[in-house]
This record gives sequence, C-alpha cells and structure tokens, in this order.
Amino acid sequence: MEVTEQSLRPFLFQTNCAFHNGQTVLAPRSFFGVEDYVDDDTSRPYTYQKEKKSKNPDKHVSFKQRTVAYMEPFTLDVFISKRFVSASLTHRVTCKQVAVAGTNSKDVKAVLRSRCDIPACMSIGRILSERAKEADVYTASYAPRDQDKFEGKIRAVVQSLIDNGIDVKIYLD
Repeated sequence: MEVTEQSLRPFLFQTNCAFHNGQTVLAPRSFFGVEDYVDDDTSRPYTYQKEKKSKNPDKHVSFKQRTVAYMEPFTLDVFISKRFVSASLTHRVTCKQVAVAGTNSKDVKAVLRSRCDIPACMSIGRILSERAKEADVYTASYAPRDQDKFEGKIRAVVQSLIDNGIDVKIYLD
C-alpha cells in the first residue's frame, strides 16, 4: 500500500501562519509538544481503583458501632416546632416507621386545647406508647439532635413514654 498525501489528509492539518509558508505538517503528539509522560501507564486512562480506600485509614469501626443498630433496633425521633409536636419510632435497619403520633393529626387536634404545650407533649407520649405496644415494640433508644437540649417538652414526651411502659435508653453525648 502506497502512502500518499491524500491518505494522510485526515491526520494532517494545514497551517495558515507565514512561518510555515502553507506547508502541511504532522500534528503534535501531545499538548505540550513533547512526550514527557512516557513512563505513565496510559493503557487504561479512565479507570478507577476497584477497592475503596477509607478517608481515614487509622479509624477503626468498633464492634459496638457495627452492631448497635441490631441490638437496639428502634429509635425515637421527637420534633417540636412552634405550632406542633410529633414523635415517631423508627426501625434502624429497615428505616420503617413503626409508630407515629403528632398533634397535627385529626384525632388529637380535636381533644387538645393547645398543640404545643407540655400537656400536649405528654399526650403524644401516651398515644405513641399505645401505638408502639400494638406494633409489639417495648424498647427504644433516643439521642437528641445537635441543637436540642434534653429538657422541657422533649423531656415530657420521653418521660411520658417511659411512664406508659416503653423502655427508652437515652444517649446524652
């Protein structure tokens, strides 16, 4: 096979500068004009490592951290806004809500005088404990959010749960 300028035309480019005087030249091999990176393995340029490396290799996940979701599967979540109080028991592994109670629901709205005071919080704890017992849940763990303090209305909900037969393990870190 004979190599002609016609067969090389897709691989060549025409310069318009006066320095080259209209000659056809080969394209440079790299962006910088020099192959500096011959030592790099470029056979598979866009592949990533198969194994994930942890960001902190010195960090060790303890046995307790790995098994606490199975040893204490239900967690209590309490949310208090300016107008409403809501609480729920959630299964940690499956992320399913087992029991939910809130002052915004129709059956509770009609009975309560105020939807955000301490008696409302205590009634939410009582209703949640009844619904949890129906779902065969008798223990839960509670860790307050970063901005929440374990006092006042939150304490009233948790104390009401404990008084009505749900064993709540409280983590205050």
